[in-house]
Amino acid sequence: MKQKRYFLSEADLPKQWYNIQADMVNKPMPLLNPATKEPLKAEDLFPIFAKELCKQELNQTDRWIDIPDKVREMYAYYRSTPLVRATGLEKALDTPAHIYFKNESVSPVGSHRLNSALAQAYYCKEEGIKNVTTETGAGQWGTALAYAAKLFGLEAAVYQVKISYEQKPYRRSMMQVFGAQVTPSPSMSTRAGKDILTKNPNYQGSLGTAISEAVELARMTPDCKYTLGSVMSHVTLHQTVIGLEAEKQMEMAEEYPDIVIACFGGGSNFGGISFPFLRHNILDGKNTRFIAAEPSSCPKLTRGKFEYDFGDESGYTPLLPMFTLGHKFAPANIHAGGLRYHGAGVIVSQLLKDGYIEAVDIPQTESFGAGCLFARAEGIIPAPESCHAIAATIREALKCKESGESKTILFNLSGHGLVDMSAYDQYLAGNIRDYDLPDEEIRKSLDASE
Repeated sequence: MKQKRYFLSEADLPKQWYNIQADMVNKPMPLLNPATKEPLKAEDLFPIFAKELCKQELNQTDRWIDIPDKVREMYAYYRSTPLVRATGLEKALDTPAHIYFKNESVSPVGSHRLNSALAQAYYCKEEGIKNVTTETGAGQWGTALAYAAKLFGLEAAVYQVKISYEQKPYRRSMMQVFGAQVTPSPSMSTRAGKDILTKNPNYQGSLGTAISEAVELARMTPDCKYTLGSVMSHVTLHQTVIGLEAEKQMEMAEEYPDIVIACFGGGSNFGGISFPFLRHNILDGKNTRFIAAEPSSCPKLTRGKFEYDFGDESGYTPLLPMFTLGHKFAPANIHAGGLRYHGAGVIVSQLLKDGYIEAVDIPQTESFGAGCLFARAEGIIPAPESCHAIAATIREALKCKESGESKTILFNLSGHGLVDMSAYDQYLAGNIRDYDLPDEEIRKSLDASE
């Protein structure tokens, strides 16, 4: 019998995170102070984030960042996550491709998000912070932060995008079980939320809106810092444990990926699995392809514009150099709530600009169809976000079937969908639709965001 799953011992878990900024030929452009338009220094971010996270955010020189012992001990609760040969999916597709997936759904909260939540909660605790705030879309990040905050004795307040708050009640329940206060966004509890609801009383929310509310609460609350689950460089840094483990596990399988794929919202799980392998393209001349799979209704990488833009709707954050649809962009109410974000992280944006990575957009119906096929072949129901990565993987595997090539494909299963079954119910009932996004709508959003 061929080996299907590959694990690392606790002794082989990564001791450092990988900082790809140190190896990039073209470093990301600086974050700008929105008031002065001058490049930000680490101390400019201190009012929002824990100090060590601010330093990590702007670190473009150190290739390796030590993982604190306490965080590494927490990782050992669930890491390494398994690398799995998707033999069932290969058979279902009748493809010569070798397909592997990194199963991040086995974490205590069911997704990759805990990798950064533990680190961020740890640094806040070390600084003497007592409260943390954040935003969440589908709820994977909010759940991870709620759990991590409780482990480190912090109080957590989560603003969940209103449409996801209503669509995914069990994710909300998970956050509350872990002790977090959960508020649907936009809300009347912040100035940002009040302003948005005054203009659009029926607005169902976006990650940009929820970020504005969480940042405002952090600024207004003593002993409180803001945390976030994607977009920023320090978040992606923490997620590189995924790819660093996968490197060793692929060696155990005696293979190396020709293609690495992950779903894309802001970039954390994509960078987490991709960057450790991408360094070999940059430094060693490898030719692995890296594909970011985003929803066709929120296509910042495939149809957005590279420019400085705010990370939130109300303009509280620094200006970020990124591919964006404009911070005023209102995404469609798709079920992959973690991917409903207007912009891309600055590192991924620069890498796309320089041609190191690719992007594809996936319609919602195709993503759910891929998720159902994967579930029937491999026995795991994937999160709607992860379905985009599976759909992109299937596309590449079918190309191999047509050409007869036996490529090795690795994708990140970023989370399970066991609390997303209402979305699957709607898909199986034929009530899921795709959302066409006219170029005119993108232009209007970009114009409104200037």
